[in-house]
Amino acid sequence: MNAPPSERRALLLVNPNARNGTVPLDAIRDALRSGGIDLFEPPGDGDCTAVIRRHAEGCDLVILGGGDGTMNAAAPALVETGLPLGILPLGTANDLARSLDLPLDPVAAAQLITTEEARPADLGWVNGHYYFNVASIGFSAELAGDLTAESKKRWGTLGYAIAAIRVLRRVRPFRVILEHDGRTERVTTIQVSVGNGRHYGGGMTVEETARVDDGKLDFYSLEVSHWWRLLALLPALRKGTQGRAADVRAFQTKEIVVRTRRPRPVNTDGELSTHTPAHFKVVPGAVRIFAPDPSASRPILPGLNVPFPFASRS
Repeated sequence: MNAPPSERRALLLVNPNARNGTVPLDAIRDALRSGGIDLFEPPGDGDCTAVIRRHAEGCDLVILGGGDGTMNAAAPALVETGLPLGILPLGTANDLARSLDLPLDPVAAAQLITTEEARPADLGWVNGHYYFNVASIGFSAELAGDLTAESKKRWGTLGYAIAAIRVLRRVRPFRVILEHDGRTERVTTIQVSVGNGRHYGGGMTVEETARVDDGKLDFYSLEVSHWWRLLALLPALRKGTQGRAADVRAFQTKEIVVRTRRPRPVNTDGELSTHTPAHFKVVPGAVRIFAPDPSASRPILPGLNVPFPFASRS
């Protein structure tokens, strides 16, 4: 670990609507200040992108408290300003934190910000929208539309399962045209996913070797004939080995266009942000995040006990 600079000024923003966004912050503030970070907390809880842009010139880093949706919302401002990001995992799933091997305890995460380097991380990009974890079309997009902030607050990760049961009743296969790496493929699927990071949906894995800094997108398509086949795929979806199944198409790429007969919503880190046709790209090293050295040997963080693996929201 590296010794922190003697004094850095951080813009601290906490999303009060995140599942754990109302936790007491005194211990977190103490940990940051003890590590040589001077905190600036602007009043109000407005759009975090606008707040970061407004105060970027007077700060050395941004510290965000929230879940994956909070990080997703801040991505454009982080890219624009170049400020490094410290993460306080206060959401429901905290998949980005898991992908980066960050502590899920917010005080421990605060301490890490004071001792680790800000390391480059990739972003996914689709139709002008950035994302950290995964973007999906099909089942998970419908699930994201059904999953309310109230249900997440009340049920936590169980809220995913409740919403998924409702969505399963109406999910139907649809046709997709894939354009990537000089080829065109036509498939019938219930979901296509384009991952930038490693984890999503509360500990599910896009691909077992994926990293947030590998400069690649990990694509998979669930081309199952019956919805119950998803239950059999759950262990593989948690490990990131679903690409070995005969009814799952999987590959790595840096750019892909997904077309559908009619516009379908695209779910990016749990938010419905755009529609097909969807043009995906990876943006290598787009942001810097305070995180452990990915080359170091670290224990694998356990995933949450989530019975359905298809969404991730703050």
